[in-house]
Amino acid sequence: MRGPRLTTSQFLTRMRNRYQRIAARSFARRPFVIRSQTPLISFTFDDFPRSALLTGGAILRSLGLTGSYYASLGLMGSHAPTGPIFVIEDLKVLLDQGHELGCHTFSHCDAADTYPDVFEDDVIRNRQALGEIIPEVSFKTLSYPISVPRPETKRRISKYFACCRCGGQSFNVGDVDLNYLSAFFLEKSRNNPTLIKNLIDENCRARGWLILATHDICEDPTPWGCTPDLFEEIVRYAVNSGARILPVFEAYEALRTGSSS
Repeated sequence: MRGPRLTTSQFLTRMRNRYQRIAARSFARRPFVIRSQTPLISFTFDDFPRSALLTGGAILRSLGLTGSYYASLGLMGSHAPTGPIFVIEDLKVLLDQGHELGCHTFSHCDAADTYPDVFEDDVIRNRQALGEIIPEVSFKTLSYPISVPRPETKRRISKYFACCRCGGQSFNVGDVDLNYLSAFFLEKSRNNPTLIKNLIDENCRARGWLILATHDICEDPTPWGCTPDLFEEIVRYAVNSGARILPVFEAYEALRTGSSS
């Protein structure tokens, strides 16, 4: 049985999004081969809502784990659709606890709708802002905000980061693109934890690198977050899977140097 007919506008939007995804996957690639005897899992948080550290970070810390927090310093101290965003004091707490601080552009630029030169300038601005706050720290990895990147955006920013993460609802295995690593957003399956656990199992069998992503962690999450109970359930399942759990840059370094096995 067919669904409702798409309007012309809906059809064009769908085709545009499909083209953007294909272009993002196909061009300006930075090839990298994942070879590991031990599967890897990384927990990441986009936008860096305060709850991601205060609640999500506490769950990770209780199990001796650390994650990656992707910050737009231009949003610091504001209230975003994903909830209250980190304040300056949170940065020191995050680093003291051993988490990775990653780049999410300064202004939270839409990776698809922002011109590549403007996107690059915003990445540089975020780096400069971090240097003014914590001179001894630098961003090693990036998460593209909102949408998939343009190929020229990938090409321009590749020199600033060891690797860059997008979405895709999958894990990374075999031949991958360091300018476009896949991630799985927990909130898209927050009513189906079995699906998430099955993906963890599949990643373990493939000995791949699964990057799990979300935003806020609270009892009443936004559409882009999940509850503490779900997050803890998935973290514990990941630990029990036998995978090695590392922040994104540490996972990349382990794979690059062959120390992940």
